[in-house]
Amino acid sequence: MDALIRTFKMRLEETPTGYVRYLHNEISWGSRLVAILGARGVGKSTLVLQHIKLHEDINTTLYIAADDIYFSTHTLVELAAKFYQEGGKALYIDEIHKYRNWSTEIKNIYDTWSGLRIGYTGSSILDLEKGGADLSRRKLEYRLPGLSFREFLIIGKGIVLPVHSIEQIIAGRIEFPYKEHRPIALFKEYLREGYYPYFREDGYYLRLKTVINQVVENDIPAFAEMNVSTAQKLKKLLYIIAQSVPFKPNYSKLARDLDINRNTVADLMVYLEKAGLINLLRDDTHGIASLGKVDKVYLNNTNLAYAISDSIPDVGNLRETVFLSLLAQLQPVTSSSVGGDFRVGDFIFEVGGKNKTGRQIKDIPNSYVVKDDIEHKGWKDLPLWAFGLIY
Repeated sequence: MDALIRTFKMRLEETPTGYVRYLHNEISWGSRLVAILGARGVGKSTLVLQHIKLHEDINTTLYIAADDIYFSTHTLVELAAKFYQEGGKALYIDEIHKYRNWSTEIKNIYDTWSGLRIGYTGSSILDLEKGGADLSRRKLEYRLPGLSFREFLIIGKGIVLPVHSIEQIIAGRIEFPYKEHRPIALFKEYLREGYYPYFREDGYYLRLKTVINQVVENDIPAFAEMNVSTAQKLKKLLYIIAQSVPFKPNYSKLARDLDINRNTVADLMVYLEKAGLINLLRDDTHGIASLGKVDKVYLNNTNLAYAISDSIPDVGNLRETVFLSLLAQLQPVTSSSVGGDFRVGDFIFEVGGKNKTGRQIKDIPNSYVVKDDIEHKGWKDLPLWAFGLIY
């Protein structure tokens, strides 16, 4: 355990605390079991280390990686027992999905040592966990998305803006330092390199491609217990999606192209969605409570489009992708059966360029045209960049 403690303290020393993600203050850190899920690379590990550095007693706290070599000969339960006996009070486990039978051991730790708080981070694919221990009654679960445009501005440009609600954006009550900065130029930069917190580091797309490969080649196959052949087809499916988005999925055609069963295609799509690589836009025919069939497939965010696509991404694709990416973090978004591109709660939105008309939605109540390349709200026209301020 001494080696784990040394590694933890080295990582803690290297952790910056200049900006802490918005989710931190929403987490009930004092609860006995806290889960923080999200796509690889969005900053879950940093968030936990920042919390420890700023708010925990490091003498009674331990942060570990679930794939540490220590666990080749020890179990989580063994570690928890030793740590608790030596006065430990808070145990944080990073990337829990890399530890086999993790849920059973977490349950055992929770039930055995009531004085030990447990926090863990993991991939969103843990949503699909079947069998094993039931942690749903014990844990508080939180989701960390990638950076919003607002967070990108704070971290990358030092421009501090408040969170805006959809209602504020619709009303045109947008706070922005127009005299000093141009929001459209900054938003275009965010679309290219701004979703993942390491955007300020050299080799951004190389790092992003490495993350994508780790998810497709390791995380999903290990979690879903895929064979090598299926894992290769998963990677091919992601490439097909990247070259085609947004598109209406034809599972039968994709099955033929990939030489796999049609139902397997649907499963692979869900894995990619849960891992934070794609977004599946479902129709609204069954209401929000019971989402309908998949209407369109998008990449999860626009940075992925620049990293994976063979050519410069289509601007129309980028507009719809970023709108869905941002809004889906806070509430369900579906396609609209009455007209427009998206339904968000009681609102209908049509997304397009600055010359886009509202002809398709002119008779639909609570409908608006979200336009790229405009700085300010018009009558029923809303600036696309402003939706980047919603979290």
